[in-house]
Amino acid sequence: MKYTDMIFKVPVESKTYKEDSFFVIKQMTAILDERKNAGDNKIIINTNLKLGLPLENINKIAGPMIEAWAGEVFAGIRDDLDNQYHLINVEAQERLGMADIVLQFKKGETVLTGSVDVKATANDIPNSGKGPNITSFSRIRTAYVTDPDYMFIILSIKHRVYSERNKETGLVDGIMEVVDYNAYDLKFISDADINYNPALGTGQIQIKDIHYVTYQYRTTWEMCQLLDNKYLHSSRRTIDDFYREARRNGWIKN
Repeated sequence: MKYTDMIFKVPVESKTYKEDSFFVIKQMTAILDERKNAGDNKIIINTNLKLGLPLENINKIAGPMIEAWAGEVFAGIRDDLDNQYHLINVEAQERLGMADIVLQFKKGETVLTGSVDVKATANDIPNSGKGPNITSFSRIRTAYVTDPDYMFIILSIKHRVYSERNKETGLVDGIMEVVDYNAYDLKFISDADINYNPALGTGQIQIKDIHYVTYQYRTTWEMCQLLDNKYLHSSRRTIDDFYREARRNGWIKN
């Protein structure tokens, strides 16, 4: 069995997908800009530690905290039914789900859904979160076949952490401040910026350096072929492994 012998189910996205992706990312960024400009870009952690939080280990808890902050920011906008960003629904996902948050925006008469994976990186720690795992190969490959318009967005949030003495309690508060953010549609991230790590399960799709990402526009089918190529060029994977995954997940007809 060769790759070219397989009869693939070829996903075809809508003609407006690229425009729709731009719209969702633009709205997300505008919402975060509003919160940052309003000064609502800090997470304050009150403790009874007189010396404050151990800053050298803060990145271990930053991810869930930043994820929760982002979820609350989007939920706060959704609660305004007449919000200017046309955000109509926000759903937090299960901890081991592919995305952290699902956002739905109204664009004309169309509802656009973005599945958002939040990645936190420390602004003041070199290489913090530089090459994160994004999702499993089989899971994202299947998602694109099931829904050719599946929009998987990586929201990279940079934060810095510092301590500040609380004048009322006399104790030291830990403060996580969001300093920068970027959102990327995984389908449009360039070939050179995507890695495949075979170590876990069917393998993990990774971003080589989440701080420096370039775009390369492609169709959903082209994205599936790119993922297949990354998988098959791993020294740990064979065409038999791929065929087994393809049959199990319904990527092929034969």
